Amino acid sequence: MKAVVDRFENGYAVVLLGDEEIELAVARELLPQEVREGSWLRVRFELDPEETKKQEARVRELLKKLEERQGG
Repeated sequence: MKAVVDRFENGYAVVLLGDEEIELAVARELLPQEVREGSWLRVRFELDPEETKKQEARVRELLKKLEERQGG
């Protein structure tokens, strides 16, 4: 997906994503230093199945502890 940096506001870059130009605020420090207004970016979102499983397990464990606390 491609995106363009529209403007900078309060430490954020306002980026317009894709053909629909969906507005997204991105912390300035997450972008390459040389990015300016009008700079085009390649954006890619990837699913991380391993991290997803870890977080699901963490949530299950927290819910289990909460249930034990409420039941006892």
